[in-house]
Amino acid sequence: MSSTLPTGYWDRVVFLISNYGISFLRGAGSTLLIALVGTFVGCLIGFAVGIVQTIPVSKQDSIVKRAVLFVGKLILNIYVEVFRGTPMIVQAMFIYFGAMQYLGITMGMWFAAFFIVSINTGAYMAETVRGGILSIDPGQTEGAKAIGMTHFQTMLYVIFPQTLRNIIPQIGNNLIINIKDSSVLSVIGVIELYYAAKQTAGAYYWWFEAMTVAMIIYLAMTFAFSRLLRFWESRLDGPASFDLATTDQLAHTSSMYRYPEKGGFDKERNLETNRSGGGRDK
Repeated sequence: MSSTLPTGYWDRVVFLISNYGISFLRGAGSTLLIALVGTFVGCLIGFAVGIVQTIPVSKQDSIVKRAVLFVGKLILNIYVEVFRGTPMIVQAMFIYFGAMQYLGITMGMWFAAFFIVSINTGAYMAETVRGGILSIDPGQTEGAKAIGMTHFQTMLYVIFPQTLRNIIPQIGNNLIINIKDSSVLSVIGVIELYYAAKQTAGAYYWWFEAMTVAMIIYLAMTFAFSRLLRFWESRLDGPASFDLATTDQLAHTSSMYRYPEKGGFDKERNLETNRSGGGRDK
């Protein structure tokens, strides 16, 4: 490390990258791991909560089923409203220090990070999934039940695949948000990108320069994942146009298929025979 510290802005940025690049990369790796795991587990939570919230209840159901669904949906609604209505930084401190002080549970750094991001993401995904399920034409649910499918089978084989395609943009948004919002976990000691940048800035009091490096890395990660998710979305869309297979039975109705004459009768050959005088006299 040079004994003479740079004085220019960009010189300081280059100095930090050269001497503390490994620290920044380790912090970025932790940020990505937390965001990916938290988004994945949060999506599973959101799918489960969203499906339960859309279970239909009718007067023909037993009183026990209606009571269980009422209590279950009430608890899930409280969970969704609380975690959507409070900042993640407050949730992190409430859960981490509250569990330690009142429940005697000392969470590990990684467990706390994954747990907090997952349940926060799950609350947002629950509403996304619920809206995605309700956006599907009700006639598809009625058709599935008409052929004997249960509610679970209808969700799994008919509604859920369409819902997943519709909510992919929101899943991508949650991943990008988690990449950025994981920075709040520094308040409970999680060493991620922002924490690494803060430590580096404190060594020289170069806050502007250190945060510039952090911003560049955050932007690179979010931009890369947004492009990957756009590519995945386009792959699920399939080709823009489809060629009609003329050998398909449905093509018969599109005037693209030529039926053979009945009895092997060849119209063109018969006309040629008549022209040559070999046809049957009228």
